[in-house]
Amino acid sequence: MQMTTFVPLEAFFLDMPVAAGLAVAGRFALFHPPQGRHHRGAVLYVHPLAEELNRSRRMAALQARALALDGWAVLQLDLYGCGDSAGDFGDATWDQWVADVLAGCEWLRQRMSLPSTSPLWLWGLRAGALLCVEASRRMPGPCHLLFWSPLASGKLALHQFLRLRAAAEMMGAGAKGVMARLRNELDQGRRVEVAGYTVAPALATGLELATLTPPNATTPPASLVWFELGTSAPEQALTPQPPGLAPWREAGFEVGFHLVDGPAFWQSPEFEAAPALIEQTTALVRRSAS
Repeated sequence: MQMTTFVPLEAFFLDMPVAAGLAVAGRFALFHPPQGRHHRGAVLYVHPLAEELNRSRRMAALQARALALDGWAVLQLDLYGCGDSAGDFGDATWDQWVADVLAGCEWLRQRMSLPSTSPLWLWGLRAGALLCVEASRRMPGPCHLLFWSPLASGKLALHQFLRLRAAAEMMGAGAKGVMARLRNELDQGRRVEVAGYTVAPALATGLELATLTPPNATTPPASLVWFELGTSAPEQALTPQPPGLAPWREAGFEVGFHLVDGPAFWQSPEFEAAPALIEQTTALVRRSAS
């Protein structure tokens, strides 16, 4: 019988300040301490939006555990108003979420007493990758970036999210009218309800402005590891790389793009695993510490 390696896990609430008028509130966090004698660095996981967060929890936990076994300190953090953290989703803003990511990075560095030269990874799934990019722009030094099926822009993320409401209200061509009405309500400063979530104009505006473009050139070079999930069909082997990769190379990032066999687990209400994604992610992140 195969033995399962025990990995300790710490669950706690990390107190962080929030926007003016709101009290200090705890963010739910899961910390996976690094295992073994060689501590490679730190990784902060940034989750996707709404139900994609819930549907991807298991895969995120499996990857965090694999990284911890490989010697990484990994923090999973529920952003303000999300998951088990304090606050309401309807009070969340894009800037608040970026601040949460930065605070999570600082907590990791202090907890592990990491020197500035120790590798730090921001790992984002879907819209979480956009948050990773924005946080990296505001960090004092370079960090590595790990993207799992990132969305090309916040505008696309917001459009896909609003379409959930449109699909629930109306089918066919009428959906365009619902989308236009939702956008108008946000532009007028009113909140909208989408799939059980309240979206505030401040969140929609910040998300819509987010782009998957690199921060300023990095010295020393940082890494960008980009994964997309697909099938193992032969024709997939020739899938072109996303056009958005070129600016990252020009900015000095060491870029790697990888198509991995596996399901779009963030879309499925049932747990679906992508073992190849976990294995390749762990191996490629390890290279930054070598």
